[in-house]
Amino acid sequence: MTAFWTTPAGWSLLTVGQILLVLLVLLLTLAIFLIYGDRKIFAAVQMRRGPNVVGPFGLLQSFADLGKFLIKELVIPAGADKVVFLLAPLISVTLALGSWAAMPLAPGWVVSNISVGVLYLFAVSSLGVYGIIMGGWASNSKYPFLGALRSAAQMVSYEVSIGFVIITVILLSGSMNLTRIVELQAGGFWHWNILGGAGLANLPLALVMIPMGVIFFISGLAETNRPPFDLPEAESELVAGYAIEYGSTPYLLFYLSEMSNILLMSGLMAVLFLGGWQAPFPTPFTAHWAPTAVSLFGFMWLYLKSLLVFFMNSMVRAVVPRYRYDQLMRLGWKVFLPTSLVAVALVAGWRVYAPVIG
Repeated sequence: MTAFWTTPAGWSLLTVGQILLVLLVLLLTLAIFLIYGDRKIFAAVQMRRGPNVVGPFGLLQSFADLGKFLIKELVIPAGADKVVFLLAPLISVTLALGSWAAMPLAPGWVVSNISVGVLYLFAVSSLGVYGIIMGGWASNSKYPFLGALRSAAQMVSYEVSIGFVIITVILLSGSMNLTRIVELQAGGFWHWNILGGAGLANLPLALVMIPMGVIFFISGLAETNRPPFDLPEAESELVAGYAIEYGSTPYLLFYLSEMSNILLMSGLMAVLFLGGWQAPFPTPFTAHWAPTAVSLFGFMWLYLKSLLVFFMNSMVRAVVPRYRYDQLMRLGWKVFLPTSLVAVALVAGWRVYAPVIG
């Protein structure tokens, strides 16, 4: 039976099973209950209850919303390009979920452990803008089109900063393989990239990497159109942005892709800067554990770190007022881009000259 899993048929079945398991965990537990958590946090900041009717403590509210979306009538505007109109949300959700293929969830738990995992994630997330542009254009209406243009400009602007921030992590790790990046952060929180990696030897780099972590977090908010950077959906001028004409299941797919991207950015923050599945302290006691137990232990830490980043994300959404569009562009091009460029130069210089200095 063991030999069967090494055959092409066995490998294909195993890969499909891994993909379905990741999707099941992502959609049923993470997406649905984190949407509930997001609403609860937002409500608590505003001193109200939030979802509290459907199920105990409102825990089934997300399932009720899912049922509502599925049974609502699908209405397509008469002047819309129907094929592109329906294709846009499918492209968005496919790319959003496909990004998780290269995310290492625990030791040995990754669908595709490719050597250029960072490049794959960056490329697939960048393609997500096409679904938004297609949705705004196919609606044949001014407001969705303007919302799509805003979203495209916003995503492209902040992807530049995210790219340079990721380059600093690649310089520290010497690899674009996400699993390798996490493995190099083992041994305790003082080995995490947010503090310079490689233990106390690189501690001066914390002065560079902590701001890079902050820039990555803020750019992730802008990349996923989260408040205070939800300018494509600003109610005062563009109502619901590129999704104005959408309802029922297509709107659900757009929303699902947005939530999946938010979770991806939270997980990526944990992987690149906070040690991924590595515990914040040495764990020699796991040396005698079964591989499955070690993987579950690691997944727990990645899950907790991602939840922490998501909580910060939700708090920013609840507390910080919305930016104006000119402020958004100024922050991305005149603050984050120059800062991240200088950081790349500093980290590269450290990597070249620090061994000589030491």
